[in-house]
Amino acid sequence: MKKRCPWANSDDSLYLEYHDKEWGMPVHDDQKLFEFLVLEGAQAGLSWKTILNKRENYRRAFAGFNPEKVAAFDGRKIKKLLADPGIVRNRRKIESAISNAKALLTIQKEYGSFDSYIWSFVGGKPICNEWKRPAQIPVATPEAKRMSTDLVKRGFRFVGPTICYAYMQAVGMVNDHVVGCYRHKEVMALRS
Repeated sequence: MKKRCPWANSDDSLYLEYHDKEWGMPVHDDQKLFEFLVLEGAQAGLSWKTILNKRENYRRAFAGFNPEKVAAFDGRKIKKLLADPGIVRNRRKIESAISNAKALLTIQKEYGSFDSYIWSFVGGKPICNEWKRPAQIPVATPEAKRMSTDLVKRGFRFVGPTICYAYMQAVGMVNDHVVGCYRHKEVMALRS
């Protein structure tokens, strides 16, 4: 049996698959980066398992996380999303996904891609940590705080330092698999 991060020891196949194939893998596709931004914001105050179980519904409801399409959502679409039981029906979170899509499009114009902008907070390469126990993993770091401050300045919402650090973990900007987890070395090898 493979040794995994303690949080991934579950009978839930969706959770295991997320840990084994996605969490900590460097993401450089703007649409995928936007997806994780929306999902991490939706997760605020909830469990990640809840969001993973609703992920396919989010993909459907948020136009496959195409930022151009989401940026064009209007009041009628918001009303429809608030009635959708497949997603978290929180007006502030839904509206933040739309305003974040607009802000992301502005960043793409300025930087050429959201990827170039967001990865600049870690110098373009993942930070590889060597945590032995989950208790050592911080909830936020100086990089996450800088990212949060800059995103807020640019009009993003639901991007506090804790959400930004969870985002950095999810999209592989940091490798926070504990050293005893089989994924730690695999993800570390992707650094270069």
